[in-house]
Amino acid sequence: MTRKERYRLVYDYFEKHNPEAETELVYVDPYQLLVAVILSAQCTDKRVNLTTPAFFQKYPHLPSLSRASAEEVFALIKSISYPNNKSKHLVGMAKKVMEQFNGKIPMKVEELIQLPGVGRKTANVITSVIDQQPNMAVDTHVFRVAARIGLTLKATTPFAAEKQLVAFTPTHMIHKAHHWLILHGRYVCIARNPHCEICGLKPFCKYFQHLQAKESS
Repeated sequence: MTRKERYRLVYDYFEKHNPEAETELVYVDPYQLLVAVILSAQCTDKRVNLTTPAFFQKYPHLPSLSRASAEEVFALIKSISYPNNKSKHLVGMAKKVMEQFNGKIPMKVEELIQLPGVGRKTANVITSVIDQQPNMAVDTHVFRVAARIGLTLKATTPFAAEKQLVAFTPTHMIHKAHHWLILHGRYVCIARNPHCEICGLKPFCKYFQHLQAKESS
């Protein structure tokens, strides 16, 4: 099987079984999504979704958040991982957007990564979800799943994995492929003891083929 064929089979499967894949973070506009994604770093979407309603009630838009103190924000997100840093990042992000981007969240990766708390992965999420730009966000799930299946080869960094995934994924599918891979990693191809018994990708998964070879040897 060629790499191109593997990609086609994987995406055909996802297109058939999860055609409407989307983020599990709850949001109504770019501001809310950006806050949620910043909060989600090394934290579950479920925990973020439990936290954001009270947050957005107090800070419904960028201007209100830009006037907050990190201590005030901390009180609302203390159940989230790394609340000290994230409190500072959120306030700093809001201030920078207000001061340098006229109060509008930018939709270019190179501009987004100038904001506190926003790295390449977060910028790719925002631009692909909000604007359906062909940007591939590579988190731990995507990095693991892509390597296991055989979509990426010898990619030692998220950026290396991103470049390979973008190169082999049809442009119109890139924004959706991120969700396919992350959800597959979250619920099926988990880090320890992946649920291969229920996985529909077994026929074209390098990891499963390796397991079969070990069992038969």
